[in-house]
Amino acid sequence: MTAASLRSQSCKDLAQMARAAGVPGWHAMRKDELVNALIRHSKRAARKGGASAIANLVSDSPRANGRSALRSKLQERLRELRSQTEGKMLGSDTKSEVRRAVEDKLVVMVRDPYWLHVYWELNPRSVERAQSALGQHWHATRPVLRLFRVGADGAADLLREIMIHGGVSHWYVDVQNPPQQYRMEIGYLTAGGQFYCLARSNTVVTPPAGTSDSVDENWADIDQNADRIFAMSGGYSDRGTSLELQELLEDRLRRPMGSPMQTRYGSGAASVLGGGQELPFAVDAELIVFGVTDSQAHVTLQGEPVPLRPDGSFTVRMALPDRRQVIPVIASSPDGVEQRTIILAIERNTKLLGRVTRDPGT
Repeated sequence: MTAASLRSQSCKDLAQMARAAGVPGWHAMRKDELVNALIRHSKRAARKGGASAIANLVSDSPRANGRSALRSKLQERLRELRSQTEGKMLGSDTKSEVRRAVEDKLVVMVRDPYWLHVYWELNPRSVERAQSALGQHWHATRPVLRLFRVGADGAADLLREIMIHGGVSHWYVDVQNPPQQYRMEIGYLTAGGQFYCLARSNTVVTPPAGTSDSVDENWADIDQNADRIFAMSGGYSDRGTSLELQELLEDRLRRPMGSPMQTRYGSGAASVLGGGQELPFAVDAELIVFGVTDSQAHVTLQGEPVPLRPDGSFTVRMALPDRRQVIPVIASSPDGVEQRTIILAIERNTKLLGRVTRDPGT
């Protein structure tokens, strides 16, 4: 027992220790006096062979007990942390289940006649297998997408390999000469040209470029029986039918749906017989931007890349909203040194005039 260990105790603890040791006058002493008295008492006890008495009092004091309890709690917490760390090092079952749940998949979607959108999900274990299979060539590999054109006989020809960035899960791919049939693969390409495939995609067909007046093939049967379907749904009755069904049929079939008098002879005949439905009429417009540049140049329209044909020409169809808009078209040389910009200022102002009804008898 030392003076320093005694001073670390509170005055109340020292008084209790002095009382237990039989120090005379302990109740009137201050902390320094209690410390000195206990030191003197300890020395006298040591000469008499009782040195352990004061030491036992110190170890049994409330503060010492508090430190011991805190030390026990810290040791228990350390054991818990150690067990958790060891569990993580060994690999938890939950993490293994998550790794097993992810299946490798590569999905290709058609955005328009000249662009495909590719999305993928890969299991980390598949990447680990690729690293093991490629061995010493792994350090020089690059993640790539391979684009194949699928012929009518099902044979696939490799068109090109597209380097992608690590950490992304989707990519836009430009294609040419629609309509065409495509599929893709994702994997790793070594410096020597060896390819390790991780996933293969579905097969898609790009639509023809330009407008088309044909009705969707999925609606061909409905087109032939539209009047009967409309009648069975109550379209020709006095109660009428659901507006959603009527709008859907008119939009898909591109003709009005209604009573036979109106659809066959027009709204003029219906008005003569007492009908009051308006003549359906709607007009819309699209903007077609076309041009030509170097076949190896890079062209953007409103910040979006524009695919070029082999002769350097390009055509872009876009919506024409009813307002004024400024459309920048930028072409950059293949080496990126030269850049040219053309700005199109387009304004659409649509006016809807009032309906005019003439007397059929005049």
